[in-house]
Amino acid sequence: MNFSEDEIQRYARHILLPEVGGTGQDALKKASVLIVGAGGLGSPVALYLAAAGVGRIGLVDDDVVELSNLQRQIAHVTDRIGQPKVESAARAMHAINPGTRVDCHNARMTADNARALVRDYDIVCDGCDNFATRYLVADACALERRTLISAAVLRFEGQLSTFRPGGPCYRCLYPEAPPAGTVPSCAEAGVFGAVTGVMGTLQATEALKEILQIGESLAGRLLVWDALAMRFHTITLPADPDCALCGAHPAIHDLSAHRDAAPVACGVPEGTAS
Repeated sequence: MNFSEDEIQRYARHILLPEVGGTGQDALKKASVLIVGAGGLGSPVALYLAAAGVGRIGLVDDDVVELSNLQRQIAHVTDRIGQPKVESAARAMHAINPGTRVDCHNARMTADNARALVRDYDIVCDGCDNFATRYLVADACALERRTLISAAVLRFEGQLSTFRPGGPCYRCLYPEAPPAGTVPSCAEAGVFGAVTGVMGTLQATEALKEILQIGESLAGRLLVWDALAMRFHTITLPADPDCALCGAHPAIHDLSAHRDAAPVACGVPEGTAS
């Protein structure tokens, strides 16, 4: 471990924790996390991981900052409207912690680049806004044996789970994307801004726990939250032996099926977070 005096002061509250200490802080410094989506979920994930001292963070998003984003996407500010979201978020992250390296991937994740992007990081946090990308990320993580921490929000509800290599995967939970038009997008149904902050912060917490190997993982469990009732509960998520991605006889061996996938809007599937 080799910390500067500034780093010791910056991470003092972490280092005081027996579960973290200097060894854990060094693990955070050496870790890398890829964040897919620099919006409502990706913003708090990016800011908290940077603040925590994660050494390298990648951001994947091909969108630009719009006025309607600012109600919930806290990495962005009014004077950066029109700028690429990855660049805007990187500025916010560097303002918090200039010691964190931020890789800006100003592009859409596709079947052609997903596996290479995922392979280059230890952990992936998915906060994208459409099912095509969500399944693409999940499949790429499973094929590259990378831990995936996936969150979703809609209106006043959210859900979160961790998918580790060798355990139940995203397709064990949702084998196929819902048909177009059956799940409204946030643009259609709305989303309470602070809900994305809570779920994104929980997502960052799970990523830090995975890096530090502390606490009880959400692997094998689905956390659901109803903000209006202020009620959290967890659902056991068993592995599906017939899963097309991680089952005994998987049918998915590459990402070729994603080349023609249409971007269906992504939210919380009806009934999941009730």
